[in-house]
Amino acid sequence: MSTGVSDNDNTVSKLSSMLIDNTLPMKLRFRILFTLKTLNGKHAIDAINLAFNDTSALLKHECAYCLGQMANQYAIPYLLRVLNDEKEDSMVRHEAGEALGAIGCYDNKDVLNALEANSQSNYPEIAETCQIALDRLKWLHENNICDSNNKKPYSTIDPAPAFDITDISDLRTILLDEKKSLFERYRALFALRDLGSDNDNAVLAICDGFQCSSALFRHEIAFVLGQLQSVCSINALKSQLNKLDEHYMVRHECAETLGSIGTNECQKLLELYLNDRDRVVRESCEVALDISDYVNSKDFQYCNGLKLVEMEC
Repeated sequence: MSTGVSDNDNTVSKLSSMLIDNTLPMKLRFRILFTLKTLNGKHAIDAINLAFNDTSALLKHECAYCLGQMANQYAIPYLLRVLNDEKEDSMVRHEAGEALGAIGCYDNKDVLNALEANSQSNYPEIAETCQIALDRLKWLHENNICDSNNKKPYSTIDPAPAFDITDISDLRTILLDEKKSLFERYRALFALRDLGSDNDNAVLAICDGFQCSSALFRHEIAFVLGQLQSVCSINALKSQLNKLDEHYMVRHECAETLGSIGTNECQKLLELYLNDRDRVVRESCEVALDISDYVNSKDFQYCNGLKLVEMEC
C-alpha cells in the first residue's frame, strides 16, 4: 500500500540532518524519526542509524523500535551492533533485541547467536527481551508463518502473538502467573489488548500487570495501555509514574502513554515531571506533551517531518 511519500535522497538527507541535530527539541526529533519510519527504505534506515551516536537513550531506544517496526532486513547489522554494545544503555540494547525479533529472520545465524548470547545478560531487561525474541522466532518457524500480525486490530509488530482466547479471567490468570514464561504472558497481554478496545474489564486486567516483578513486563504493560488509550487506565499509569524508584524504562512508557490519552489530568501530571531527575523521564514527558497536543488537535498525522522539511526550504 502506498504511503504517499517517496524515499528520495534529498528528502531523507534533510530529515537525517534534523534527526541528529541535538539543538532541536526532542519532540521535533521524534516527529522526524517517525517520518523516516514511514519512508522505510535503505536511505531512511541509514539515516536512523546515524542517531545511535546521540547521547539520548530515549531517542536511541526509539530508533531501535522504529527499525524493528520497519521489518526491513537491511537494518539487522545496525541492530546487532547496538545489541552487542556493552557500553550502550540497557534500554537501548533491549529495544534492539526486540527489533531483531520483530524483523523475524529465524534462519539468520548472526541474529540467533546474538539473541542467544544476550539472553544470558546480567541486565534482566536485555536477557528477558532476547529470550522473548527467540521464542517468537521459534514460534514463527514452527508455525511456518512470516507475519504473526495477520487479522489483528493493531498494525504494530508485537513481540509475541496474541492467544486465541477471549475469556478475560483466563487471560488475566496467565498474565499474572510468574511461573509461566514471559512469552506466554505476553501472548495473554496482547490478547487482552485486542479485547480491550471496547471492554474496560480487559483494560483493568492489563493494569493489574503493574504488580509483577519484571520491569520489562511492566514496561510492556504501559506500552499496550498506550495503544488502547483508555481513560480507565490513568490511575494505574499515574501511580507508576509517581514511583521515583520505578525503573526509568517503565516510567518513560507510562509518561508517553499518558500523553497518548491526552486528558487535562494527564497533561498536568506530565508537566510535573518535565524536570524529573532522570533524563529519560524528562524527555519522555516532553514528547508525551507533544503527543497530547497532536491527539487533541485537528492535525491529520503525527509524522509531519516532510512538512517541516518543506518549511526549511
